[in-house]
Amino acid sequence: MHSTSDSTSVYPAHWEADVVLRDGGTARIRPITPDDAERLVSFYEQVSDESKYYRFFAPYPRLSDRDVHRFTHHDYVDRVGLAATVGGEFIATVRYDRIDERGRPAKEPGADQAEVAFLVQDAHQGRGVASALLEHIAAVARERGIRRFAAEVLPANTKMIKVFTDAGYTQQRTFEDGVVRLEFDLEPTEQSMAVMRGREQRAEARSVQRLLAPGSVAVVGTGRAPGGVGRSVLRNLRDSGFTGRVYAVNHAFPEGGIRLDPEGVPGHRSVSEIPEPVDLAVLAVPAAAVPDVVRDCGEHGVRGLVILSSGYAESGPEGRERQRALLRQARSYGMRLIGPNAFGLINTAPEVRLNASLAPQMPGAGRIGLFTQSGAIGIALLSGLHRRGPGDGSIAGISTFLSAGNRADLSGNDLLQYWYDDPATDVAILYLESIGDPRKFMRLARRTSAVKPVVVAKGARHTGTAPLGHTVPTVRIPDSTVSALMRQAGVIRVDTVTEMADAGLLLASQPLPGGPRVAILGNSEALALLTYDACLTEGLRPLRPHVLAAAATPADFCEALSAALANGLCDAVVVTAIPWVGEEGVASPGEGADLAAALREAASSAAPAKPVTVVHLAMDALADALAAPPPTAGPAAAQATPAEAPQPPSDTPEDTPPAPLIPVYPAAERAVRSLAQAVRYAKWRRDAADPGRVPEYEDIEEAAAGADIDRLLDELAQHADITRSVPLPADDAHALLARYGIHVRPAHPAPDPDTAVRAAARLGYPVALKTTAPHLRHRPDLGGVRLDLPGEAELRRAYAELTDFLGKPEELRPVVQSMVPRGVDTVIRAAIDPAAGAVLSFGLAGAPSQLLGDTAHRLIPATDRDVAEQIRSIRTAPLLFGWRGSQPVDTAALEDLLLRVSRLVDDHPEVVGVDLEPVVVAPHGLAVLDATVRLARPPATTDLGPRRMPAY
Repeated sequence: MHSTSDSTSVYPAHWEADVVLRDGGTARIRPITPDDAERLVSFYEQVSDESKYYRFFAPYPRLSDRDVHRFTHHDYVDRVGLAATVGGEFIATVRYDRIDERGRPAKEPGADQAEVAFLVQDAHQGRGVASALLEHIAAVARERGIRRFAAEVLPANTKMIKVFTDAGYTQQRTFEDGVVRLEFDLEPTEQSMAVMRGREQRAEARSVQRLLAPGSVAVVGTGRAPGGVGRSVLRNLRDSGFTGRVYAVNHAFPEGGIRLDPEGVPGHRSVSEIPEPVDLAVLAVPAAAVPDVVRDCGEHGVRGLVILSSGYAESGPEGRERQRALLRQARSYGMRLIGPNAFGLINTAPEVRLNASLAPQMPGAGRIGLFTQSGAIGIALLSGLHRRGPGDGSIAGISTFLSAGNRADLSGNDLLQYWYDDPATDVAILYLESIGDPRKFMRLARRTSAVKPVVVAKGARHTGTAPLGHTVPTVRIPDSTVSALMRQAGVIRVDTVTEMADAGLLLASQPLPGGPRVAILGNSEALALLTYDACLTEGLRPLRPHVLAAAATPADFCEALSAALANGLCDAVVVTAIPWVGEEGVASPGEGADLAAALREAASSAAPAKPVTVVHLAMDALADALAAPPPTAGPAAAQATPAEAPQPPSDTPEDTPPAPLIPVYPAAERAVRSLAQAVRYAKWRRDAADPGRVPEYEDIEEAAAGADIDRLLDELAQHADITRSVPLPADDAHALLARYGIHVRPAHPAPDPDTAVRAAARLGYPVALKTTAPHLRHRPDLGGVRLDLPGEAELRRAYAELTDFLGKPEELRPVVQSMVPRGVDTVIRAAIDPAAGAVLSFGLAGAPSQLLGDTAHRLIPATDRDVAEQIRSIRTAPLLFGWRGSQPVDTAALEDLLLRVSRLVDDHPEVVGVDLEPVVVAPHGLAVLDATVRLARPPATTDLGPRRMPAY
């Protein structure tokens, strides 16, 4: 435990964070403590005189004892200091001191301004350290009630001025007495969040890029004799044609080093003995030996590690602690970590050609990016893609591959950051067994999906448990909700490894369809009808199949496909093919290659381009021909194997585009399912161009609601644990909802018949009499509700019936409520899942949502477009829009209510649950008849806070 200067001060451990810097390295940010005195002095000695002058506005060669004490002793409220560390040593510091209106140290409570100052070691300037520290010190200040920072900077200190001005906060700038004074509000703005997200993306993408394109790789644990994991990785590196330097490391090698043959690789006893820098180290040593190797790598300046070793979290509690220690150790040196228990990584770019994995065969270069958490799934995907398109430039080629094993550090989120603007990747495919930071995943997936498809298959869907080795938050929401949220984020979710490959091949090779209309053509009526039925099943709109003669030639196919693509009523084409028989009664020997050439010719001439996919039966030659690189594929074709050797040069102009790649499937259902996924994704892309807006409401009292919440939490804390959700009393819940324009119809308690009559007289007849006991709540089927009671006699009779049949009044807790116009009973809920974030849910009350699970979900904050789609996406939505001649209800009022609930939860993270049930939506207006609200203290850190690496 860190000591503090004040016995009443508590070290704020939740301020600690690991961050990725601009150059892809990492640093740790933590509060400064008195134990850091020597580190501070050592850090200051390594800062240049110029930087010291910029910090103190005068020559300041060394820190006095008083300075050291002041800069290391904090109360973590009015005086706070943070340090960025690498290898346990300071590389930068930031501190704030609370000040009053005159700029002097604040002595009275309530001061909400602080003076902030930075100092960054010269060797680490330009790495984005100050920007990261500003994000974290600003979050700390907001937590401590500070709303505004002031900073005084010399005009020549342009780097620090830029740190402040580029942060995106609302600020004022003045110049006085030769000093630039900057003042800025700490309330996050849309611009400041965009700046933070942009820096996060660039830094994390750069950290992945450094791993995928190393200049040198050391394989630690390479045996002297052929065989073993380390030697296999070494061989794969050399066989892949890696363009960088490769080293073998084994402590058993003789002093002075050796040369391993047949690989021809230099061998050393340790990484530190390698005379040149090492960018990436692959560790294939027992888990017990890993800490020493990591230390050796860190001290040598290695940038990243691939840990193939097992024996970590997958082995139990002891291994889990070993894994956490490994992560802390790697991050202390600023290194990123893949694994442990990893399969490795691959980069097929011609300038890299990296295969630092256990895959014995280098995949062909292509446009698909792969990430898996399972080595077995990684092997299956690589093998399956190779079978469907071997060689560079083929339809199944990949750009990058990474299998992260236990995913202690590098995760799918990091790969999404990298693939987002990677020009070599057109489709991102991820196999996930757990999602370490679901909120961030949804955010990154939505942004990436806006520019390229993201295909996800997730294991452990139904058990809800993560595999051994994955330490992640527990997701409480059902898998169906996770699927709905993924769809909202534009993610194409599939169920199997085969579907991942099927979807990936189509999306990587074909343009997105403009709509759901599908033309079907082929030389088999039966296969065409199967395709037609599959289209209807997937919600597509197939045109009448065009059935060619059984003996149709490639020229016939070419003509038919050209006509289909030219048809303005068609958005995509499915070609079906079976073997045909020639005039002599035998199969044509070149039918597959000839048909492939014909289909490519037709597809290449289409304008505008439309997706084409092929379904075949027993035509493996066709599949092979279409999977191979096109004859005009250029340099990639020159690297094809002899079986796919490029054609002789032609007279085609150099600027003519290559013949298109066309995906082939052995079953109509698989082809159509992949096409349907592309259709839905294309529609999402079009809709995402206009995502809607979060409306502003003049009648919302956000500040007053915040004050109410603070007061209520203080009151609840006296008798409840407010770190967990606590329900509000009904009156308080209704008052809080009213701050957001959500009015709940009053329900008056009726402990006896006379009280019920008096309540009805105040409300006015007709009234409803309802039980509110937990076992009868929202269960009209159990007889606990009496409606349209026109007078006192009917009310007394209904009261007697309820108490006679269902129990005593104290058990039933009856209430009297005024009647509302008839309509459709609905339910609206908002909840904050600890892993998935804030979710807005909607469905019809009763059996549709409770029994059939017919509920629609959206991430909060929801836009007007989100809620409009939400109420129309449930299967029972026709009941809202005049089903069977009924009068349509007021969906505009319903959408408005959903948006208000979304705003409430988004504005106040303390609101962790809202239930409105039932909400009766009438033809004109709606009525909220019952509501519950749950509060809790929000977690110290969320995805909305300063950027930080997850700690598993």
